[in-house]
Amino acid sequence: MVGVYGHPGEVPFLFASLQELTRLVATAGGTVARELTCELRRAHPGTFIGKGKIEQIHQLLQEESFGLVVFNDEITPTQNRNLEKIWGVRVIDRTGLILDIFARRARTQEGKLQVELAQLKYLLPRLVGQGVALSRLGGGIGTRGPGETKLEVDRRRAREKIERLQLELKKVRAHRQLHRQKRSRTPIPLVSMVGYTNAGKSTLMNALTKAGVLVEDKLFATLDPTVRTLKLPSGREVLLADTVGFVDKLPHELVEAFKATFEEMASAQLLLHVIDGSHPCADQQVATVEGVLQDLEMAAKPVLRVINKMDQGAVRLTSRRHDLMISALQKEGLKPLLVAIETQLSGPLKYVKLLVPHQLGAQISSLYRTARVLKREDRASGVYLEVEMDEKNYNTLKKYRFPKHA
Repeated sequence: MVGVYGHPGEVPFLFASLQELTRLVATAGGTVARELTCELRRAHPGTFIGKGKIEQIHQLLQEESFGLVVFNDEITPTQNRNLEKIWGVRVIDRTGLILDIFARRARTQEGKLQVELAQLKYLLPRLVGQGVALSRLGGGIGTRGPGETKLEVDRRRAREKIERLQLELKKVRAHRQLHRQKRSRTPIPLVSMVGYTNAGKSTLMNALTKAGVLVEDKLFATLDPTVRTLKLPSGREVLLADTVGFVDKLPHELVEAFKATFEEMASAQLLLHVIDGSHPCADQQVATVEGVLQDLEMAAKPVLRVINKMDQGAVRLTSRRHDLMISALQKEGLKPLLVAIETQLSGPLKYVKLLVPHQLGAQISSLYRTARVLKREDRASGVYLEVEMDEKNYNTLKKYRFPKHA
């Protein structure tokens, strides 16, 4: 495992990043046998690192039987090929490792399509093969090449598969859009959890909704999004969505490929930013998540910061005024969290008196889930209700105002 830093001040952050890389390797089923660091002011265009470090690693590879070298930074296809030629072992970077983990973790059709698309985009420029020189032998009779080489065929097939996957994902996204449109007809707000991987989002989802989401002390334990119904203190219902955890140096290929998953966040009325308050690099993890939200053009959305894992010791990040302290594992601090969610979603509510016909039982039931029913009387002419509701609910039911001129 190889990590680089630009100047000595970056060393503490590098060690934290390498600890995370070690956990990523373990999640992928490997074991880190040796960890090397080096100062690198400028990446070498052909090999990323300098000759001295290349020779040192080559010596280690000859002395011990390592099957893989993992770089903490992204390296170019050329650098990857050159290092594999010199060392005679497989070389991957952080991006390749994360893609491998995502491939293992994807369960739904959409997740698998997204991962395969990201992998192909990553691997396409890295395809190498014998006989590349045969592809262009020069002009003139008797000097033309034999057609496509195996390398060119592989690349063409990869491009064709990328196009097919993109079309399949479009269909999946259209299907998800239909689901979102159906949800929007019933005015139930969507709350989406975001956060660094292993911050405890799945544990919190289970604590709040009994969702039964897989919980492991591993990075990217859950990959596919989960949406469950959450009941607030007033009896109002909202939808709570769990999304894939972020990580430092999240590969661009994954951000692009997983835009369909992130669309759940885009349609959310509120984001819960779940933070591992016990982590020594909590501030850096917060900055990473906020950076990805900025890239996804979601930084302007209302956010509640939820500091998790309070049962594991002191808070190790710079707290803010409205932060909520919880332990999802011990189910501590959940009531104030639910109250805060309800307060955030309330917005300007209208106090309305309604007289709803008895036959509209579905709309009356929906009101109990989506608004605050303060009073109810079953009358001969209909169901009399005094309700606090948002604008969307009001526009649906305003024709039943009581009295009519109100």
